Amino acid sequence: MKGACRASSLFLCALLVLLGLVVWSGPAGAVTQYAITDLGTLGGNSSFANGINASGQVVGYARITSGDFHAFLWESGAIHNLGTLGGTRSWSFGINASGQVVGQAATASGDLHAFLYENGLMKDLGTLGGSTSYAYGVNASGQVVGRACRASEYSHAFLWEDGVMHDLGTLGGVESYAYDINASGQVVGHAYTAGGVLRAFLWKDGVMQNLGTLGGYASYAWGINTSEQVVGQAYATSGYPHAFLWRGGVMQDLGTLGGTDSYAYGINTWGQVVGGACTSGGSWHVFLWEGGAMYDLNNFVPSGSGWILERAYDINDLGQIVGYGWHDGQQRAFLLTPIPEPPVVGLVGLALLVAMRRLRRNGK
Repeated sequence: MKGACRASSLFLCALLVLLGLVVWSGPAGAVTQYAITDLGTLGGNSSFANGINASGQVVGYARITSGDFHAFLWESGAIHNLGTLGGTRSWSFGINASGQVVGQAATASGDLHAFLYENGLMKDLGTLGGSTSYAYGVNASGQVVGRACRASEYSHAFLWEDGVMHDLGTLGGVESYAYDINASGQVVGHAYTAGGVLRAFLWKDGVMQNLGTLGGYASYAWGINTSEQVVGQAYATSGYPHAFLWRGGVMQDLGTLGGTDSYAYGINTWGQVVGGACTSGGSWHVFLWEGGAMYDLNNFVPSGSGWILERAYDINDLGQIVGYGWHDGQQRAFLLTPIPEPPVVGLVGLALLVAMRRLRRNGK
C-alpha cells in the first residue's frame, strides 16, 4: 500500500502533531483560565504581592494586627512574616530563584533601609551616605538594585554586590531609581535628566541609556527580562500614561483596556507583560499583554469568585501572576495559576487512546 502513513501510523502522526501543538503553544496565555489563590494576611485586613520566582514563592507585604505593614514570603500555601531591621515596618518587593528576598525595613532608629533576606536572616544593605535606602530587585547572582540617599539626601539608583553598594548615577539630573535587574546585570528604572524630567533608563556596561517616551514628557521603567525587553509606562501625546514595551531600541505603546491610563510592571522570558489599566468605566483592572493584545484577566477567573483584580506586578515563566485586588470587599494579595486548556488536553488524550487501541489490534 502506497502513502506516507499506513492506517495505524495515521493515528501516531496525528498524535505527534497534537503533542507538537501543545509544546509549541509555550506557556499558558490569555486564552486560558486561571485558578486564583488568596494569599491571606499577617493578622491585619490587607495584603499586596509584588514578586514571584520560578518555584512559585511569592513576596509582598501585609498588615499585622497593629496595623503596620510587614514583609512576607508565601510558599507551600503558608504566609510567613519576615520581620524588620529592629523597627516596626517592612516591605518586600523582589525574589530570585534561590529564594533571596529584597525590600526595605525600618531600623531601630526609625530609618528605612534596604534589606536582603536569606537563610532566615534579614541583612541591612546600608545606604549611599544618607539616611534611607530601598531595594526592589534581585537576580540569580544575588545582585540587588534599588535607590538610596546620598549625603545630600538625594536618591540615586544603586547596584549592590559582594557587600558593596555602587552608585549608578543619573541621566544628568539630581535623582535616579532602579527597580529591576536581569541575569546579565542589566538594570532598569527612571532618572531625572539635566532638564529636570523623569525618563526610563536601561543601565548596562556602566552606561545609563535614556529610553525616551511615547511622545509625552516622562517615562518610568519597572521590569526587564533576559532578552533586554523593558516594560513600564510613558506619557503619550494625549497627556496620559500608557504601558510600554521597549525592545530593540523601540518603545511600543501597549494601549489600555478602554480607559485613559495603563501601567506595565512585569515581564517574563516569553515576553508576556502584566500590569494594570483603566477600563472604559474608569475602574482599574489587571491585564496580561501578549501577541499584540491586552486582556482583562477579570474575564479569565472563575465567575462568582468574589474577586476584582486591580494590579499585577510580576509574572514568572510558568505564567503565574501576582498582584492585588479586592476579594469580598477586602484588599488581598493574589496568585493566578494558569489552568491547562481542557479541549487541547482532552484531544491529546483521546488521540493517544485511539492510537494505542489500533496498535493493539494490528499487533494481533
